[in-house]
Amino acid sequence: MLHKVGHMSDIPEDDALTVDIDGRPIGVFKAAGKVFAVKNICPHKRAPLARGTVQGTMLPTSCAGQYQYGMENQVLKCPWHGWEFDLETGKCLFGVSNSRIKTYEVSIRDDEIYVDV
Repeated sequence: MLHKVGHMSDIPEDDALTVDIDGRPIGVFKAAGKVFAVKNICPHKRAPLARGTVQGTMLPTSCAGQYQYGMENQVLKCPWHGWEFDLETGKCLFGVSNSRIKTYEVSIRDDEIYVDV
């Protein structure tokens, strides 16, 4: 079911809006012109993810022991312990590989943001 959570102008670039939909805490993020919605609870220690930062991360290359920066504006970093999650898939990028955060479909209509829960 779609729920209106605000307007594009309600979320500054590289920031988040927190909403509660049917008892679900959700963080709505805007980065690089895209909008993402995730459950606002880190699976590690239940930190409020909307207080985290959206950024990129270091990724392994084909050469052992070498990394390069990538995924700019696609990674949500937990504010408490630095766990990193892919904003599109919810998958934890490093560390506990089977941990993930719940993601929600977002649609934009006439500058209004809708989250499907």
